[in-house]
Amino acid sequence: MKAIILNDFGCVDNFQLAEVEDPKVSTGEVLIKIHATAFNPIDYQMRKGATESKLLSSPILGRELSGTVKAIGMDVTGFSVGDKVAAYVGSLASNGTYAEYISVPQQLIAKIPASMSFDEAAALPMVGMTALQCVERLQARAEQLLFVSGGAGGVGTILIQLLLSRGVRHVFTTAGSAESKQHLIKLGMPERQIIDYRQSDVLRRVQEKVDGKLFDFCIDLVGGEMSEVCSGLLKVHGTYADITYLMTEKAREQLFDKACTIVNVANYAYTLTGNAADIAYYGSKLAALFEMVDKSVITAPAIHVVGGLQVESVRKAHQLLEQNQTKGKKLVMLNMQ
Repeated sequence: MKAIILNDFGCVDNFQLAEVEDPKVSTGEVLIKIHATAFNPIDYQMRKGATESKLLSSPILGRELSGTVKAIGMDVTGFSVGDKVAAYVGSLASNGTYAEYISVPQQLIAKIPASMSFDEAAALPMVGMTALQCVERLQARAEQLLFVSGGAGGVGTILIQLLLSRGVRHVFTTAGSAESKQHLIKLGMPERQIIDYRQSDVLRRVQEKVDGKLFDFCIDLVGGEMSEVCSGLLKVHGTYADITYLMTEKAREQLFDKACTIVNVANYAYTLTGNAADIAYYGSKLAALFEMVDKSVITAPAIHVVGGLQVESVRKAHQLLEQNQTKGKKLVMLNMQ
């Protein structure tokens, strides 16, 4: 099969188109013909050899996909050849998703509803399950104050919809453009609860919106300086959800001084145990997210198609992610031959 492989850690020039052996289908696995693969920040972090690169089990990067079942292994139940499916595969599949085919444990996959296209389905798993983890682990109540940094991005888009659907109304977030602001308003966010992070003193302007009150929860989808805004907004014994692992020392010190709870949210965490029940989390939660899309509880992420299965597509996607130029859209590569 054709695949885009990473020859060495470093720049985007290290990607190469290659012919590699087709994946084999073991017991409990499903062979999928990949139609679309989505890109995530963890992709370029792995490419550069950052902490996440320790999770690599193949020179083929990529962690989420949609496609068609081409073969099923022994003991596979609930799936048939021809099914349209999607998955977040972590490092548990035969290879990454920058390829024509992949063999995936059946516990990771979910059927795509008829209302969704392949590119929409590929874009949902990581952002959707990350957002769902935040909501389920924090269990915010309707009357509590909650701040989300970067709400117009992929995770933020799903997260805000999930919070609003559960009756959590005191949600405040940031946007950096008129386009992002309108996107959030369409999701159901009141305009007064959206703060332009390009203006000075974001912390003060958020507090003015709530008459100087402090927040019960902050979900940080940005890191860096925004982690300091979050730590400043939180009350004593508040909860900080860390999605990026980009908290500053100043923020860490302030969170400690306030005795805040830090909730680390890493979508790949359940893959580390090797436990079948933990791995099944991904397929079951993805199926739940697809049902929410089908019932219009949430909408699929906005998408930007970067091209077909080519080195140029991968390089472009990595550069856009690294330069934070995705404009709130999930980057998707198509392979529909």
